[in-house]
Amino acid sequence: MIRFEHVTKRYPDGTTAVDDLSFEVNEGELITLVGPSGCGKTTTMKMVNRLIEPSSGRILLDGEDISTVDPVKLRRRIGYVIQQVGLFPHRTVLDNTATVPHLLNWPRKKARARAAELLDLVGLDPAVHGDRYPDQLSGGQRQRVGVARALAADPPVLLMDEPFGAVDPVVREHLQNEFLRLQQQMRKTVLFVTHDIEEAVRLGDRIAVYGQGRIEQFDAPAAVLGAPATPYVADFVGADRGLKRLSVTPIEEGDLEQPPVVHLDDPLPRDLGARWAVVLDGQDNLHGWIAAEHARGTGAAGTSAGGTVREHARRMDAWLPLGASLKQAFATMLQHDAGWIAVIDKEEKGRFLGVLTPARLHEALRRSIDADERAVPRTEVALESVESLPAPADRRA
Repeated sequence: MIRFEHVTKRYPDGTTAVDDLSFEVNEGELITLVGPSGCGKTTTMKMVNRLIEPSSGRILLDGEDISTVDPVKLRRRIGYVIQQVGLFPHRTVLDNTATVPHLLNWPRKKARARAAELLDLVGLDPAVHGDRYPDQLSGGQRQRVGVARALAADPPVLLMDEPFGAVDPVVREHLQNEFLRLQQQMRKTVLFVTHDIEEAVRLGDRIAVYGQGRIEQFDAPAAVLGAPATPYVADFVGADRGLKRLSVTPIEEGDLEQPPVVHLDDPLPRDLGARWAVVLDGQDNLHGWIAAEHARGTGAAGTSAGGTVREHARRMDAWLPLGASLKQAFATMLQHDAGWIAVIDKEEKGRFLGVLTPARLHEALRRSIDADERAVPRTEVALESVESLPAPADRRA
């Protein structure tokens, strides 16, 4: 969808902002451009909609050299979101959102209907917020309007220049979640500029890590964190890159343990064979858990005198769907002070698959790193334990 061919931007004073840049962005891909201030990432993005003209090289959009396209017409085909949003203060939220459709001479009714649809998509009720003005909105709400406006004419390409950098961390995380949800639905081709490596890792299908005017590494988030291409990249992503990698490593079925399981309508067993068991309903969906002390009793035929499992089952709060990140798993364990979390099938809502323990979480992270370094699936990685390591050589000889 977007291709840079040996693109350089050199200013009259001799400053080279971008030096011989070549890369390609696939259709529907979200690429995060990350690096320190002044490294050329924003210049790269602005050359795509010709807010900045390259000194040499070519940029192609869907196979067409953008230097041959009228800049105004080009920009109307590309959504653009900036940190300070840039809403018109004298226009309502609905009219702000409909700006580009109006410029494209859409009928007023159609433009406003599209604006209302987009506001609803970004989580703003058009009936509540449509007639308000930008100064009547919170910072997070204004940012949502900016995203809706950029999407209003359904552009194939979206450029985002640190769009969530001006809001507080809680709102920023919520906006990131909402944008990922939108991207899963709309699959736009996105260039997303940020200076925050954690945001880049969380959002990007691939990450371009910038040095001074050059891309030092262009790869999947897990690869950038697990196998930095240069000392510069290793330093930029930080010594805690293993922890950052938790956010891009999904829970897989092979990471799970299988604990004892009982069903709601089973007679309460005398002995669970463990300190606790997972409780399922009749369709093997997760219901809760039961502690071993509830199973102790004096009933005949291996059952206690306490009735059924249903009467003693407890609610399960610590659970996640398969495919959630290891970071989410770790956070859930800490939030609920849990020694494990239940994992369910994200397709068949509620079907219990197993539990993830801290030890298995650590193993999953190690397997992910080793798998990337060796370019093999995680299932093919065998980890060494203390017991499997060879004994140290006898140095007394």
